[in-house]
Amino acid sequence: MLLEGKNAIVTGASRGIGRAIALELASLGANVACVSRSLDSLQETIQGVIALGRKAQGYALDVANTDAVDKAVEQISQDFGTLDILVNNAGVTRDTLMMRMSEQDWDFVLDTNLKGAFNWIKPVTRTMIRQRSGTVVNIASVVGLIGNAGQVNYSASKAGLIGLTKSVAREVASRGITVNVVCPGFIETDMTKELSEEVRKKVLEQIPLKRFGQATDIAKMVSFLCSPHSTFITGQTFTVDGGMVMS
Repeated sequence: MLLEGKNAIVTGASRGIGRAIALELASLGANVACVSRSLDSLQETIQGVIALGRKAQGYALDVANTDAVDKAVEQISQDFGTLDILVNNAGVTRDTLMMRMSEQDWDFVLDTNLKGAFNWIKPVTRTMIRQRSGTVVNIASVVGLIGNAGQVNYSASKAGLIGLTKSVAREVASRGITVNVVCPGFIETDMTKELSEEVRKKVLEQIPLKRFGQATDIAKMVSFLCSPHSTFITGQTFTVDGGMVMS
């Protein structure tokens, strides 16, 4: 129970990587505030956390809405008390080649993936600063490191998230707060299930381990970064990608 008594916020907790993270943190003792666009979509995650003997509550909002996030953080503080862990996992895609990409496609992805993370980090770290402790983990992507044709908006948002992580880490380190970023490679989720067999084959050729990852692979890395084992790690980028990106 490395996270016994800790309270975590996980955005995009309704499915895939977000759900796996919420359940992994709960398995280590954390209570979880689960965030998504709808409460209905969160029910499976909430019940999973409760089944592990931890407190869970759902909050429905658009992470790109600054006022909504501020109100949610205030409510979560009232419902849970301390805010010990923030995992910014909420993300969307609107893939197309740059020449065909609309301004709306660009804005929607950047607003959710990058501005959304900023919206949570600002009020939550304010509380963590008062506590003089806390952990923030942002979920980016390997495409934020290497780019990907057809994903200039998504790649830009994830590259921005990496820069945001490093800068915030420098700003809050003196208050005992760690801030890191995890970059998943190709993970078996609802998103990747939509890929054609031809695309999947091409992707596998780029992965030395010759397989897609599982959501639990990301959740395990996140839980490590939230645990007492990682208190001297901050401002770092961790790729969990089967060796796809090596630096």
